[in-house]
Amino acid sequence: MKTQHFPASERGLKDIGWLKSNFSFSFSDYYNPMRSAFGTLIAFNDDYVQAGKGFGIHPHVNMEIISVLLAGKMNHKDTLGYSTKIEAGAVQIMSAGEGLRHEEYNIGEGDVNFLQIWIAPKLQNISPRYQQRSFPREKRKNKLVTIVSSEEGPEHCWINQNSKLSLGYYEQPGSIQYNLHPVNKCLFIFLIAGSLKTHNQVLQERDAIGIWEASEISLQYGENTEFLVIETPVNQK
Repeated sequence: MKTQHFPASERGLKDIGWLKSNFSFSFSDYYNPMRSAFGTLIAFNDDYVQAGKGFGIHPHVNMEIISVLLAGKMNHKDTLGYSTKIEAGAVQIMSAGEGLRHEEYNIGEGDVNFLQIWIAPKLQNISPRYQQRSFPREKRKNKLVTIVSSEEGPEHCWINQNSKLSLGYYEQPGSIQYNLHPVNKCLFIFLIAGSLKTHNQVLQERDAIGIWEASEISLQYGENTEFLVIETPVNQK
């Protein structure tokens, strides 16, 4: 097993008033040659957007873009014709494929906090698509729930990559085992709140850890702990 620690204190920061972004990897005007990506995970941004503000219409091509809304309320409009609203607990994914344009704004009264995740696609230039699902915390207590999968289904979002994203929320201390394919797969585990320990590494809130060359991972969590697990290929082999 190999690991890499991603402390919250070492993330890149972009603060332009209405938007505060914390970058785990090189993104926008933040560049760190030692943290350009983790496997096919290209971007992992912990974003805060003020009420009434947001991202105007802009394009994306050949990228799987996932938003996990942790707090607040946002809208989504795109050139595919979708016009939706999402609240805390919602997950949306855009398979940008051959190209689309979209916009999103904070339409609530308080700050929005969401995780913006970019994963390199398996197939290039597919027809673009949008999907969203809701995973309210009260319906996923004390379990690890799949929110995005390479397998299509009614309970989660579908991704154009051999990847899986899971959200865990546990009220009482305990532990779980996570199994993954040891060949060409890696894990990126992000602690949203609470406490988490794995492979002798203790994570603080908003820390992350990358793990590869492993088949089974033990996760020990504390009280009221919430975390996100991203399993994705190391490369496109």
